[in-house]
Amino acid sequence: MDVRHKHCAGLDVHKDNVVACVRLADGAKVHREVRTFATTTSALLDLSAWLADNGCTHIAMEATGVYWKPVWHILCDGDFKLTLANAAHVKAVPGRKTDVNDATWLADLHAHGLIRGSFIPPSFVGEFRDLLRTRKQLTRERTRHIQRLQKTLEDANIKLDSVISDILGVSGRAMIEALIDGETDPEKLAAKAHRKLKATPQQLRDALHGRITANHRFLLRLQLQHIDSVNQAIADIDAEVSRRLAPFRQAVTLLTSIPGVSDLSAETIVSEIGIDMARFPTAEHLVSWAGLTPRNDESAGKRRSNRMRKGDSWLKTTLVQCAVSASTTKGTYLKAQYNRIKARRGHKKAICAVAASILTATYHMLTNGTFYQDLGPDHFNKLDKQRHTKRLVNRLKDLGYDVQLTPLPAAA
Repeated sequence: MDVRHKHCAGLDVHKDNVVACVRLADGAKVHREVRTFATTTSALLDLSAWLADNGCTHIAMEATGVYWKPVWHILCDGDFKLTLANAAHVKAVPGRKTDVNDATWLADLHAHGLIRGSFIPPSFVGEFRDLLRTRKQLTRERTRHIQRLQKTLEDANIKLDSVISDILGVSGRAMIEALIDGETDPEKLAAKAHRKLKATPQQLRDALHGRITANHRFLLRLQLQHIDSVNQAIADIDAEVSRRLAPFRQAVTLLTSIPGVSDLSAETIVSEIGIDMARFPTAEHLVSWAGLTPRNDESAGKRRSNRMRKGDSWLKTTLVQCAVSASTTKGTYLKAQYNRIKARRGHKKAICAVAASILTATYHMLTNGTFYQDLGPDHFNKLDKQRHTKRLVNRLKDLGYDVQLTPLPAAA
């Protein structure tokens, strides 16, 4: 096999140390040297100097948690061509796994050009991505705190979430704070409801008639404090996102023209894929990278599995949320696509197909700088009129009708 990189290195990265293997090829002779470095900044600088002294031009490392990032950042300052490998794609021979063997294996694979590099966004995109990922984590944390608060209310036999859709809205919050302050009279608690609340006063009184103790009040106060703290953190992140939005503003404006894509969803999408689509040769490559295409798993002419491939979970969940919203937007191509596929393959397959369509449109919009142009809800009918006609005729026959088709006269 041809050697593509004569002077390269493989790094096996851990939390406290990095095992580095230098591979130097001189004709048919190959010289390897392995050293272990700590992951402190001074030690990583020594690693960079050692690699440079050995004339390394290309370096490969595995994506190990977040431990690869400081190594990557320091080596970026040198004259190296860095490649980040997906650990699942570079597994070594079973039964021979050691740190030294892992580093040597990476170096050998990289020397022959057998490592496919992962997508590493520019620093400003990576920082934007970190903000929005943290926001999503905080949103999930807030949801868990709200669920704990509901559990405490249920334990006190306060059925507030049965009559109010949002227990932390204006009315729900006022009632919970009154409970914390020691109020137990259902009549007085129900009186704190907003006049536009759909629940009747009697329903509120019945729901607020419980057995609340001092321990319940303590837990409710603690949970509200946690929720308020998380809400403030989310607000701080939103302010920082707005401050850093300038490089992404045009892309976000374009993406929000897609049905089902909100401002927050558009910001999340561009933070995950960036704004330069040159990294992906085609839209199909981007959709595959996101994990929205079925896997190829065939043996002896039999397809064993068509489950979705693993991809960027942060991006995939956002696209699925957008697809669910788009599938309910009337008069759009995406809703027509959802209905068409759902009838044959079910809800999940249809939603994933819509999500892939949204990402495909995103690729072309960011590449060409154009707004979304909807194909219309009748696109599939126009695309295959004869097939659609036959399907409708057969359905009428199944219902017991004899159908005779007469074309309408052409419009003058």
